[in-house]
Amino acid sequence: MRDRPSLVRAVVALRRTIRQKANTVFRTVGPYYDDGDAVVITGIGMIASVGRDRESVWRAVRRGQSGVRSIRGLPSIPDDLLIGAPVDVPGVQRGELKAITLLHIAAAEAMADGRVNLTRVDRDRFACAISGHMGDDSFVVEQMGRFDLLDPAAIPWWQQWMPNTGCVSVANRYGLAGPRICHSTACASGLVDILAAVRTIRDGQADIALAGSAEGFHPLFAAGFHRMGVLAHHADPAQACRPFDSQRSGFVMGEGAAMFILERRAHALARNARIYAEIAGGKMLAEAHHVTGLDADSDALSQLISVTLDDARMKPGDVNYINAHGTGTLQNDVVESRGIRRALGSAADKLWVSSTKSMLGHLVNASGSVELAITALALRDGFAPATLNLTQQDPECNLDCIPLVGRKMRFQAALKLSVAFGGHLAAVALRRWMDAGTGFAYPEALAA
Repeated sequence: MRDRPSLVRAVVALRRTIRQKANTVFRTVGPYYDDGDAVVITGIGMIASVGRDRESVWRAVRRGQSGVRSIRGLPSIPDDLLIGAPVDVPGVQRGELKAITLLHIAAAEAMADGRVNLTRVDRDRFACAISGHMGDDSFVVEQMGRFDLLDPAAIPWWQQWMPNTGCVSVANRYGLAGPRICHSTACASGLVDILAAVRTIRDGQADIALAGSAEGFHPLFAAGFHRMGVLAHHADPAQACRPFDSQRSGFVMGEGAAMFILERRAHALARNARIYAEIAGGKMLAEAHHVTGLDADSDALSQLISVTLDDARMKPGDVNYINAHGTGTLQNDVVESRGIRRALGSAADKLWVSSTKSMLGHLVNASGSVELAITALALRDGFAPATLNLTQQDPECNLDCIPLVGRKMRFQAALKLSVAFGGHLAAVALRRWMDAGTGFAYPEALAA
């Protein structure tokens, strides 16, 4: 009988062979859609710990500004026990889940940025794809009889306990009657719902979509991550998150949201919209491996990158920048670096990779959408953001991870990766929109 290590190696080799053959077939038939179905980004709204809107967040990220600090005021969690990157939002409706408040802020900015006139679009063909969130669990406190801990003026828990409440709330605010989509796939959720919106448009069910995700600190998540021992610690909170650095100690939690206006290219051009970028391709795969662990061989991740590039009709050398998942944990950083290098081969030597979690924290459900927004703005302005706190790069992470200071480069294509608990893997490839009449010209210089 073969020993267990030999069996494991045989299974991994078989998986790799099957995926390579499937990939060959994919290359033969190509994407199922044609160029007329291209989906573009025409509006972006964003809020995070370092800024209240899209441009203030982007300016802070370009400067390498951290939003990480000690966490205070989180119910049931002692002040200063944990560090994270919270968002201060005045005027929150009493008792409303913070994630829903953040969604509305980002959605309003995306609608304004996209110059969407709801009287001139078909709202029956306007989709809404927003990732799920932790629901209101105050009913647990109620069942325990601790009414002294409840706010009698708060929104009743049953109005926001379902994870799709944010999607419903945003869609109802704008009267969107197209498909409503809501996934819960851990920290791949933001990208998964963006890809779902893209597919809905390509399938002909919608012409335009409002898509994205949000995250607010939740005591259950905070306690769970703390017990797992995955949260970073440092005397200076701003230096705690250190992706790709040999002195890393874990990730930090973050809050925020990003929302996009996505639409069929012909629809965008017909209404004279400005275009940031084309969503050139995107794919999802899974690791049948472990709930929280990653496959050290990076087989699934490398295959994900390869099929995403095929979908986008790109070669490895076409990608100039990758916004990595980059959590600042040993397992993620090493496995992700290995997967990128395996997929891109020698082209990885000329690639720039960075993790903006070093500044914004890990936004869990919102990480994919916020980091995709950063990637789109990086393409718009020709500026690749840095990996903050990267002072002693782990030799296992043998990529150019843009330590400390961002760089100017007029690049044309970028990739965003999400690697989530549960084995959820997602990637989106963006191609810069180069028509000056309907897009954005490169700025001559980027001020700090």
